[in-house]
Amino acid sequence: MPRTPGAGRTGSGIPERPRPDGPPARPKPRKERVSVQPTDPGVHSSTEDTLDLRLPDDFVELIACDRPEAAGGGLGQGAGQPMGGSGQGLGLGGHDLLDFLADWGPVATPVGGFQLVPVRLERDLPLLARWMNDPAVAAFWSLDGPESVIEAHLRAQLDGDGRSLPCLGVVGGVPMSYWEIYRADLDPLARHYPARPHDTGVHILIGKVADRARGIGSRLLRAVSDHILDHRPACARVVAEPDLRNTPCVAAFLSAGFRLTGELDLPGKRAALMIRDRALRALL
Repeated sequence: MPRTPGAGRTGSGIPERPRPDGPPARPKPRKERVSVQPTDPGVHSSTEDTLDLRLPDDFVELIACDRPEAAGGGLGQGAGQPMGGSGQGLGLGGHDLLDFLADWGPVATPVGGFQLVPVRLERDLPLLARWMNDPAVAAFWSLDGPESVIEAHLRAQLDGDGRSLPCLGVVGGVPMSYWEIYRADLDPLARHYPARPHDTGVHILIGKVADRARGIGSRLLRAVSDHILDHRPACARVVAEPDLRNTPCVAAFLSAGFRLTGELDLPGKRAALMIRDRALRALL
């Protein structure tokens, strides 16, 4: 992220002095630190990335007044619960970074009524641990092992500020897939491609072996990306970065209307940058 030039400086780097008869010089902006939490396996590191931003004093004061925890509701409370009225998953200023995904409801798909249901650890951890220990899944997600491995991965999202939400994909009341919907523009991924504001990222895992290699993944990817574009008017693109070695996954994205726009060298993998554009959704 480019650093905002300090206030009160000329192009030569020499501090400006106020004219004797002019208004007083504006105070220098306060330096704030913003944490970016890692979420994605193979892309996000296990350590916290910290970016330095320079924000004007009045904007810093506005954030402090609107911060949810200032009213007694910390962002880390209620881990494992769906986002919603409790304030769970709200970003700075009390705004939901994914436009209240938990409230989007079901959508019709070629495989039946489909809904993204936010993960609840006490209910969903055993199922997700079983899926992650499938060797075909572990090869790309690297979250196999005891339940504590996937639990830590989920808590990093559920206890965060809402920029990434883990969900079960439910068809006919039966969980059959795992999804992560996240703000790609607020993610470390944004350092590796020309991100745009409100770019929304997608990760997908089809849980049951019987549901793979049948075209179900591509149908659901198209439906979910449409769902995102319908409910996030500020989002112009849905993005994904599957491992290039995972050719069935790359093919599923292509069949779902995503374009292969390039290749990325990411931590732990070389990825295909897949993008579905709002402007092209009716054509692809």
